[in-house]
Amino acid sequence: MWIDSEEALRALYGPAGEASLAKEVPALTPQYRALVEASPFCVLATSGPGGLDATPRGDPPGFIRVLDDTTLLIPDRRGNNRIDSLLNVVRDPRVALLILVPGVAETLRVNGRGRITTDPSLLEPSAMDGKVPVTGLVVSIESVYFQCAKALVRARLWDPAAQRDRADLPTPGEMLKGAKAGFDAEAYDKALPARLAASLY
Repeated sequence: MWIDSEEALRALYGPAGEASLAKEVPALTPQYRALVEASPFCVLATSGPGGLDATPRGDPPGFIRVLDDTTLLIPDRRGNNRIDSLLNVVRDPRVALLILVPGVAETLRVNGRGRITTDPSLLEPSAMDGKVPVTGLVVSIESVYFQCAKALVRARLWDPAAQRDRADLPTPGEMLKGAKAGFDAEAYDKALPARLAASLY
């Protein structure tokens, strides 16, 4: 059976608890700011005419810079030049962030609107290895709240005993070969470590 109305869905789950509603605010609290500044990783979600996109962003803790209580800046590091997320932001400024801190089961959710900047005064503090990012995503916060620990606890995300051996799963080259017949997976995987090290920043 498919659920196709808000009323039917609400009937299954009931009302949200007081704490679930109270935690959502329009600006960073000191406690939420602490999570942002401790995080080395987030997932950026965007929307555009071509569809939805969710992409990882990562750097040393503090890479998501707090410009003020309602504004964040995320540097855009070197990638594959698809720029799916940035193209979406140009077309539709709505963005969402899921911010994680290793070892912490709670996550932080941010909803807002993004703009892409090339302002050197904003980007230069985000330089790594002497390289200033080409652009940065400035996020104007509209709502922010923490997500409880249940999902990460169920997933055992930070439990070392739950981690998989990388050798048990397909390599990047093998995944590319699965998408493109005849792709040289072995050569790609052999060159990958050096290519990754040379292109981080």
